[in-house]
Order: sequence, then structure tokens, then C-alpha cells
Amino acid sequence: HTGKVENDPRITMVGSILRKYCLDELPQLINVLKGDMSLVGPRPYFNYELEGYSEWQFRRFLMKPGMTGLWQVTGRQKGYMLLDDALSTDVFYTDHYNIWMDFRILLKTFPVVLSGSGK
Repeated sequence: HTGKVENDPRITMVGSILRKYCLDELPQLINVLKGDMSLVGPRPYFNYELEGYSEWQFRRFLMKPGMTGLWQVTGRQKGYMLLDDALSTDVFYTDHYNIWMDFRILLKTFPVVLSGSGK
């Protein structure tokens, strides 16, 4: 299962509001402006995830990581997504990238963020 931990005891009330409206992601805009990330792309990974990657899953690194991506908008529609499904979605995005896909992903991202339905 991917995503943020539900009922994480380390999260304060202010922190939960920041997470709900994805405001905790705003510092990533600095990385976008620096050119280290893009607005849309595969999500950054955790080092511990690499240990279990199959060879095909490394294809997600062919593109810069993004603040939002196909698996975020897909997973939020379902409410959750298993890690292997999320990685498959990232690889699909990498293999089929085009500017119109980015545009559609951004269009799906904004309503989720503005509604506060993010987890």
C-alpha cells in the first residue's frame, strides 16, 4: 500500500491540514524551479523501495520525478494503491509520455487538491 500513513501520531493538527490540502508538497516547487523535478512525472522514491525493484521497474527513472503523477491521480480515485500497481503506473507513464497526458494529469490533480480529498 502506498501513500501517507493514516492516523500517524506524529502529525499535529496543523500538519494534518497541510497534508489534507497537499500544502506539504509546496516546498517541492523549489526543486521544480531548480530543474531537479518536474510538475508531472513519476513520484520520488524511498531508498528502501529500491531493494525490492524488479529490472523493469527501474524504467521509471528515465524521467525526472514529479510533484504529481499518473499514479497519484489514479490512486486517489481508488482511495489507495498497492506499491507494485503504483510502480506499474509510473512505468506506463514513462513508456507512454506525452504533453497531453501531463495536461490531463494536472487537470485531475487540481480538483483533488482544492477539495481536500487527498490523504
